[in-house]
Amino acid sequence: MAMMRWTAPSHDEPRSITILGSTGSVGQSTVDLIAHAPANYQVEALVAGNSVEALADQARRLHAKMAVVANPQRYRALKDALAGSATEAAAGPEAVIEAASRPAEWVMAAVVGFAGLEPTLVAARRGAMVALANKEALVCAGRLLMDAVEQSGGVLLPVDSEHNAIFQVFEPGQYDAVDRLVLTASGGPFRDWSLAEMALATPEQALAHPNWDMGAKISIDSATMMNKGLEFIEANLLFGLPPEQIEIVVHRQSVIHSMVAYRDGSVLAQLGTPDMRVPIAYTLGWPARIDSPAARLDFTALSPLTFERPDSGRFPSLRLAREALALGGLAPTAMNAANEVAVAAFLARRIGFLDIARIVEDVMTGGRGWEGTVESLQQVHAADLEARRRAEEAIKGHSLTN
Repeated sequence: MAMMRWTAPSHDEPRSITILGSTGSVGQSTVDLIAHAPANYQVEALVAGNSVEALADQARRLHAKMAVVANPQRYRALKDALAGSATEAAAGPEAVIEAASRPAEWVMAAVVGFAGLEPTLVAARRGAMVALANKEALVCAGRLLMDAVEQSGGVLLPVDSEHNAIFQVFEPGQYDAVDRLVLTASGGPFRDWSLAEMALATPEQALAHPNWDMGAKISIDSATMMNKGLEFIEANLLFGLPPEQIEIVVHRQSVIHSMVAYRDGSVLAQLGTPDMRVPIAYTLGWPARIDSPAARLDFTALSPLTFERPDSGRFPSLRLAREALALGGLAPTAMNAANEVAVAAFLARRIGFLDIARIVEDVMTGGRGWEGTVESLQQVHAADLEARRRAEEAIKGHSLTN
């Protein structure tokens, strides 16, 4: 990847940006950072799913050239909300792709779930600097995305706090000196709950993350620890280390965001407050560093930092992610699709909390396998649809027995 052709944003040369998923948690944090230094950025496009009012407000504040709502039925509402502004309104899947195609140097890929895959690939293929907050793009089509970045001369900048931390301390040219990567996990809201207690957990309890303020889907993934399973697969693709050199530890305080252990015994860690504006700011200013309004870490006020092994018995999603990576092919795609369907069913109170991982495992192990080489986006789409169909069948079957 041609990583040094980029310049940092400045008043003299503002960085052109697009935010895919601007009204979500990561998108809002990105908008906040831009609003702190608006002269340094030129907003090409903002994309949201349904939140027309929030999208229009962002577009007006940032003087965006284009605002897109993915739901085509919300076009008229967006058009009305932008009346009198210079921002172009658009709606629907094709408009989302157009937004990703526009000539922004830096693209925040923060559309949650499988829906974020295609626009992320579009931005990568045209050589953009892609700030990746969408786990599913790598998990479902990792090789396609990595190849697109390499072939276009673009850059993939990880936004997840864990991968961003590793990116910051992974020394260029020292790949062979790395002993292992250490991904830290908060453990989520149920880290001290028994299986019996977790079986009765409500969506409200699962959404109440102790450290981070995130969207609903990501919060549930944190509660099941599927988010760490997805990050495990991501780390393998982003940094090229085999699974046996990637470790997960529960670090309740979320102060150390991840570490790289080297063969000489040195361990380099990135620390910071649990505020997503920190890793976003690193990608927004890269290859330089920019100011961030995030709270500074006060070492004298820190509680003791603790570390423990994750309990794969209570959190089987970690095992499922390792199995999906070992199987390769379309297994990670199937796992992700089944998880998205199961999480939505849990939030709708159709299944219990522990059923999420059971349904994912049913989809991964039932029927024909998911092995094989991933060669096209169409192939990934087909596997995603099939896994979702199987997940819905599993949910209906489970409902009939409860």
